Amino acid sequence: MIGRIRGILVENEAPILLIEAAGVGYEVQAPLGTCCDLTNIGDEVILHTHLSVSENAHQLYGFISLRDRSLFRSLIKISGVGPKLGLAILSGMAPDQFFSCIQGGEVSQLVKIAGVGKKTAERLIIELKDKLKGFESTSANTNQSHGQDPSKVSIHAVMTEVQSALMSLGYRSHDAERVVSRLAEEHDFVTTPSSELIRLALKGSVV
Repeated sequence: MIGRIRGILVENEAPILLIEAAGVGYEVQAPLGTCCDLTNIGDEVILHTHLSVSENAHQLYGFISLRDRSLFRSLIKISGVGPKLGLAILSGMAPDQFFSCIQGGEVSQLVKIAGVGKKTAERLIIELKDKLKGFESTSANTNQSHGQDPSKVSIHAVMTEVQSALMSLGYRSHDAERVVSRLAEEHDFVTTPSSELIRLALKGSVV
């Protein structure tokens, strides 16, 4: 089992990251939030990984935090939720929002995630409601470690971060600037994590 990888970020073509470690290039599938946090090609990165082995392929999944990997592993233990859907869930909704939906039994919100139907949403709530209580207590620390303390983050810094991330993911400079300006009109850049803002842009929530 490959549990951790440390190396140089060579490519970031979400959801695939290419990381070179000890002369070997590893293709790692990662949720959108992780891809958005890793915007500088050439940087050394550390990912917590999960190796999925099937008859047809060996797939390596990577996560910026242990909490995200633990959530992924909890998801894929549920009947009908494989690694592909688990990754889609983590990409389609920020972890803290997902926790809130599970605890609140919000089926209508969960079905908005691509690939999640009503029955799957209900199964997620039933099987995860008690298991995820321990995850919520770490949410504040996780946000602080990613520089998302609302009292300390400047709007300009967040706008610059989001624009740079979009450009690293293929946006042209003026397109990224236009999207960020539109986001700033519709969302609070002080209280909304940059990874969530980038997710909104890539999901086509702004044009």
